[in-house]
Amino acid sequence: MSLLDPEPRQAPGSQRAPLLVIGVGNPDRGDDAIGPLVLEHLRTDLQADARTGRVELLDAYQLQPEHALELRGRRRSIIVDAATSGPAPFSVAQVSPDPALDITTHSLSPPALAAVYQRLFAMAPALTVLAVRGEGFGLGEPLSIAGARNLAAALDWLRLSLRLLRPQDPAVGRQGGRADDRARGQG
Repeated sequence: MSLLDPEPRQAPGSQRAPLLVIGVGNPDRGDDAIGPLVLEHLRTDLQADARTGRVELLDAYQLQPEHALELRGRRRSIIVDAATSGPAPFSVAQVSPDPALDITTHSLSPPALAAVYQRLFAMAPALTVLAVRGEGFGLGEPLSIAGARNLAAALDWLRLSLRLLRPQDPAVGRQGGRADDRARGQG
């Protein structure tokens, strides 16, 4: 097996969930906790849900090159992260690899992660970023009121997106309709 093989291969009986949600952030830095907090809520939601095997949740303080391996074999991966700028309450964007990015550190942006994936597997990953607007990111700060409100709106959108997954449906999510309007923070 080669790391450059574009076809996802699994060990027999170890099929990956088609949807991966990565919650990025540091719980000790105010609104930077938004990504991990979204995962906490989703874990509770998914405990008794028929889609449990269809969604995998992964906590990360920051994106690293090794996360490219976690994207492999997924129909879609979503990175949930707090944003210091951009629209409130949140935005959703498809991620394209940025080959101009030089990967020299252990911390990556989503386009740099997509570029690592593309270098390894000769294809772009199906990767989306859910960027939730935050206000306070200081060490030891609690979640801000605006951060909590924006987290709730993003979580509603993500829950709606997950509800669109029917357990018998091999596709992960659907494009179009109200979910896209909500992805723009408009609903």
